Amino acid sequence: MSAEAPSFESSEASAPLDFGAVAGIWGRHLCSFLIPVNAIVFLFTGPHPWYLAPLFILPMVVAFMLDGSGRVEQRQPRDDLPAWPFDVLVYALAFLQLLSIFGIARMFAVQSVFSVDMILMVPIVGGASGFSIITAHELIHRSKRWEQNLGRLLLCTVLQEHFFTEHLRGHHVRVGTAEDPATARFGEDYQSFYRRTVPAQFRSAWKLEKKRLGDEHMSNLDPRMRGNRIVHGLLVGWGLAAFVGLAAGLAAFVAFLIQAFFSSRLLEAVNYFEHWGLERQGNRVRPRDSWDTHSWFTYYGLVGLSRHADHHYEQRRPYQQLRVYEEAPLLPSGYIVTVDMVMTRNAEFQRLATEELRRCGLGPFRDGQEPEPKAVAEPRGWAALPAAVRIPVATVAFLLAVTAGAAFLGEARFGFWPSLAWNAWILLAFVAVFRLVNRIEPQSGPLLGWTAGLAVLAGLGLASERLLQLLV
Repeated sequence: MSAEAPSFESSEASAPLDFGAVAGIWGRHLCSFLIPVNAIVFLFTGPHPWYLAPLFILPMVVAFMLDGSGRVEQRQPRDDLPAWPFDVLVYALAFLQLLSIFGIARMFAVQSVFSVDMILMVPIVGGASGFSIITAHELIHRSKRWEQNLGRLLLCTVLQEHFFTEHLRGHHVRVGTAEDPATARFGEDYQSFYRRTVPAQFRSAWKLEKKRLGDEHMSNLDPRMRGNRIVHGLLVGWGLAAFVGLAAGLAAFVAFLIQAFFSSRLLEAVNYFEHWGLERQGNRVRPRDSWDTHSWFTYYGLVGLSRHADHHYEQRRPYQQLRVYEEAPLLPSGYIVTVDMVMTRNAEFQRLATEELRRCGLGPFRDGQEPEPKAVAEPRGWAALPAAVRIPVATVAFLLAVTAGAAFLGEARFGFWPSLAWNAWILLAFVAVFRLVNRIEPQSGPLLGWTAGLAVLAGLGLASERLLQLLV
C-alpha cells in the first residue's frame, strides 16, 4: 500500500466539527494523566506505611489491563482539529513531571532510604518519569524554540538530555540502518541491546554536537565546546540531582537516581521494539520501517505514541494528527504490555515479532528470504543457576543488604537481628499477596486479584503494626 494513502477511514470525519466533537476527542486523550497523576498523588501523600504504599500499584494494573484489553483505535485523525487544546494537555503533562521532582525531594526529605516507598519509586515514579520522556519527545519535535527547551528540561529531570540531539539528528536520519544505535537488530535481546545502545547513543550525540560546532574531531578542551548542548544537559541534569540531594538529603538523591535509571530502562525498551529487526530500503523512511500498534490505550494514554510509523514518515506532525498505515508491522499488543513482555519475557516477544516480520515480508524476510536461525546464547554465571537456587539466595542477600544498610545509616527500627526478622516478615507478606493474586487472577481477572491481594496485605500490615505497638 502506498504511504501517501492511509487506508483506515475516520467514523468521525463526516460529523460537523463543534465543541462536542473536539471535547470528545480531547477527553479521550485525558487517559494520558493516569500514570503521572498516580505518581504525583503517591509523592504528595507520603511517607506511607509499608502495607499501604503498594496500593498505588493498582492504577498501574488498570493501565496494563486497558492496554491489553484488545480495544483498538484505527480511525484516522481529523484535519480540522484545533491545536491549542491538545497543546495545553502536553504542557500540563510537562508541569506534572517538574512537580514530581519537587515531590521526590519533599517525600524523601522525611523518608528512609531503606523503605517500601523507595522500592515503589521504581514502578510508580520511575514509570511516570519514563512517561515524561514521551511528553519531552513530543515537545522536542516542535518548531518553537521554547517548546524544544521545555522538552530538553524534561529530559534533564531523567538525565537524558542527550536524547534531544541523538534522536532528532541521529535516529531520525539513520533509523532502520546499521549506523543507528537505537535500531535493535533481528535476534537481538533486550539486555544486549541496552548494553550496546546506551553508550553508543551518547557517543553519537557527542559526535553530532561537535560536528554542529564546527569539527567532529575537535578536542574536548576546545573553547567551542562551551556551546556544546550535551555539556549543558549534563550540567543541568546532574546539577538538579545535586540540588535535590543537598536540599533534601541522601534518600531524596537516591530516589532521584532511581527514577532516572528506570526511565532509561523504559526508554530503551520502547526504542528496542519500535524498530526491532527492520531494515530500511532507500533513503526515504517509510511507514514499514517502524512498528505500530492499534491499541486504544496506547494511542490515547501515551500521547499518540502508538502511531510511530507516521511519526517517522512525517516527524513534525503533532500527536493528535498522527495517521494509521496498513503497511506498518504490528506489535503483539499495546506499548505497556509490550514493554513488560520485552523486559520479562523477551523470547516470547522475539517469537511473535518474528512471525509478524515473516507475515509482512520485512526485515530478514524481505523478498521471500528465510534467515538462518540465530544461535541462542547459553546463560552464564548467575543466570546459569537454577531458579530454585537463585531466588532463595537473592532473597537472603536482599534482606541482609537492606537491614545492614538501614543499620549503618541509623534507620533501623530495632537492633540488627530484630530488624532482619521484621523485614523478613514484610517480604513474606508481599510473597503471600502475590501468590494470592496469582490464585485469584485466572478466575476473576487481574484487577480483582490485585485488589484482593493488596487488601490482604493492608490488613496483615495494620494488624502486625498494632501488635508491635502492644509488645514494644
